Amino acid sequence: MSGDLVLGLDLGGTGCRALLADTTGQRHGEGYAGPANPCSSPPGVAAATLGDALAGALAGTDPDAVLAGVAGIAGYAALSDPGTRGLFDLAWARAGLRCPMRVRPDCEAAFAAGTPGAAGALLVAGTGSMAAAIEARRVATRTGGHGWLLGDEGSGFWLGREAVRAALGALQRRHPTAGLLDDVLDDLLAGAARDRDPLVTLDAATAAVYRQAPIRLAGYAPLVCGAAARGDPVADGLVARAATLLADAVLPLCRPGLPVVLAGGLLTGDLTGGTVGARVRQHLTAEGTTDVVTGPDAAAGAAWLAILDAGTADPVAAHDRLTRGRPESTNGCP
Repeated sequence: MSGDLVLGLDLGGTGCRALLADTTGQRHGEGYAGPANPCSSPPGVAAATLGDALAGALAGTDPDAVLAGVAGIAGYAALSDPGTRGLFDLAWARAGLRCPMRVRPDCEAAFAAGTPGAAGALLVAGTGSMAAAIEARRVATRTGGHGWLLGDEGSGFWLGREAVRAALGALQRRHPTAGLLDDVLDDLLAGAARDRDPLVTLDAATAAVYRQAPIRLAGYAPLVCGAAARGDPVADGLVARAATLLADAVLPLCRPGLPVVLAGGLLTGDLTGGTVGARVRQHLTAEGTTDVVTGPDAAAGAAWLAILDAGTADPVAAHDRLTRGRPESTNGCP
């Protein structure tokens, strides 16, 4: 194993991943753990999760061989608090690492996962959604990313909420339900039989929604994607609307000759069927944006930013090698 190692980390609200690589882009180890977003998890818990992921990636490796580390963090702003940053630095030190941990917004790591270029546009759609213009590998302008309460149009949360609204609306109008709407109602009612009166079922399903955390609605996005792939008309309409909203968010940020990176579970899955990602590509192509790539592995993007910090003879070759075997979701859903 080369002694010139780097670490890239993707610290998100649903999981944390650490990737150990060398400066040529060869992967050497990975570690996985739970949520590590310091905005949505207690900072001490998020820092401990970081430590777990680091332990997995560094198993059997001398930490002194690590020259640089970059962490792409959802909830990046939380690390401006000295106490929170101190907890993360302590987890880093406890892993035996002597090099500094440089923190970046997770969207910058996602962009780096898609291209070795320094500028372009980024569209992220997973549980939430946002678009950004990237210059010098930094966010220059951003649209969206305000969270489920204030925005996230076209996101997994948006898809799930709209599917639930469609199901409740059908009950309210006493319309028959089928396909996606039945799947949503069955889940909300936990398999319980529906009342003969649709309005009684409506009240029970509505109550079920309010018994859970709002962000739980994002869990219905896979139902929407799967139903759209089977030709369900309600699901197909929702997927089409989501793709339009997302494309409209990033198109003003696109510039001729520069790539657009798609990231997040809704956009980086199977693009051959009726997924949101496939339709976003269709919108972008129709508007003349043809250099569209995916950045599904933000940990690899962070590792490549660390390679740039450590120095390498051929950064483009290192990027290609690092991202060639990147993991991809297969269902186009978060």
